[in-house]
Amino acid sequence: MSIDIRHLIGGHPAESFSGETFETRDPHDGSLLGTVARGGPADAERAIESARSAFDEGPWPRMSPKERHKILHAVADAVEDNLEELAMLETRDSGKIITQSRHADIPRTAHNLRFFADYAAMAGNEAYPDGDLLSYTLYPPAGVVTAISPWNAPLMLASWKLAPALAFGNTAILKPAPQTPLTAARFGELALEAGLPEGVLNIVHGFGGDEVAGPLTTDPRVDRITFTGSTATGVRILQAAAPNLTPVSAELGGKSANIVFDDADLDVAVPESIRGIFAGNGQMCFAGSRLLVQRGILPEFLTRFTEAAEKLVVGDPKDPATELGPLIERRHLDKVHGYVELAQREGGTVLTGGAPLGGAGFHYPPTVISGLGNDSRTAREEIFGPVETVIPFDTEDEALRLANANPYGLSGLLFTTSLDRAHRMAARWKAGTVWVNCYLVRDLRLPFGGEGSSGLGREGGRFSREFFTEPRAVTLRLRRGNHGTN
Repeated sequence: MSIDIRHLIGGHPAESFSGETFETRDPHDGSLLGTVARGGPADAERAIESARSAFDEGPWPRMSPKERHKILHAVADAVEDNLEELAMLETRDSGKIITQSRHADIPRTAHNLRFFADYAAMAGNEAYPDGDLLSYTLYPPAGVVTAISPWNAPLMLASWKLAPALAFGNTAILKPAPQTPLTAARFGELALEAGLPEGVLNIVHGFGGDEVAGPLTTDPRVDRITFTGSTATGVRILQAAAPNLTPVSAELGGKSANIVFDDADLDVAVPESIRGIFAGNGQMCFAGSRLLVQRGILPEFLTRFTEAAEKLVVGDPKDPATELGPLIERRHLDKVHGYVELAQREGGTVLTGGAPLGGAGFHYPPTVISGLGNDSRTAREEIFGPVETVIPFDTEDEALRLANANPYGLSGLLFTTSLDRAHRMAARWKAGTVWVNCYLVRDLRLPFGGEGSSGLGREGGRFSREFFTEPRAVTLRLRRGNHGTN
């Protein structure tokens, strides 16, 4: 059954000003999921006006953090109450396996809302008394936030942006990826039903360039831009924001190294490394897509890793037994396969996988490639699919050099039983996050973001507060002497 998806502007569903629409389809079988309003500059203008009015004149920025806390927890309750519906929408729209949607991404959406609502309500402000002077810091909301979210974890990553933006008193305009509009649209309905004031959250569907993303990033009435997506698109957003000096937080691409030392517990390293590249159908910006293995254990590790990859069940993401669903669309499938063909031209050997599975959907099997150097294009460029390149190393210094010899610096994985080595590597690794003997474990108080081509800025905990507010210094001179009156 096809769903009619419209924008959410000023608290009300809205057709596109142009009347144009586009389709969203299931990447597993090609079935039509919905017809979506295709936004343009006029729709972006309406959304900005709505968010601006709600910020300048509405109650949301003037509520206490505790008042916003209550409403955001009600929104989180609504997400949890409708978890199964949201999980199935996410799986059908993005191809993400249902077990991940049901047990990870949708629950994490609610957790993001609760965490930032709690953080904003409990965060302390600095105060520095000095004789007759009292200096302190205020954290008023920044204003209107443009949030542009990707298609690989649609609702969870939208909430990662919206939760702190709203918790700190901003109003927001969400532009979901056009490939995955369903959960964003349903979330907007649930937020209103839970008590979020009209105009605080606006959602505009559509495409980049001059259609929607352009106006939402060039308008001087927008005070913050938060973006997750490709490095190339991130650069264009930074260029669009520059004339207005609009602050941008950009979490971009990755080509993260996964380093396995010869003292690693392979019963931990192998399954975590499998998750590190094949979770999310391989479409994860912080995937460990360069697998660096110390030469002494390479044969055993490679055998176990390849066998585990071959056992992964590829198929219908709605089936709980499926472990790898389809890629997002035909164009992306062709890109991923193009890199596998490039790897073979570069001298790589495909140990397993290596060709689309065919059929109606965009399925690509777990693929493992050996024989490539760290400087090959396949090992340097982001593939964003279930493709792992395996590269041997001999020493700790060599492993660190190989890990850092890449323009991306989003994350890293490290498997070792040496505590000293773990600390040495983490201190010198050019990566925003380093996981040691684990993968994808998040404490939302920690900074999240990347170095180099992987992004600009950090979000999470106090880092989100600093980005989504305008920290203000206040210094007050107190009157001297006894001024009491009866």
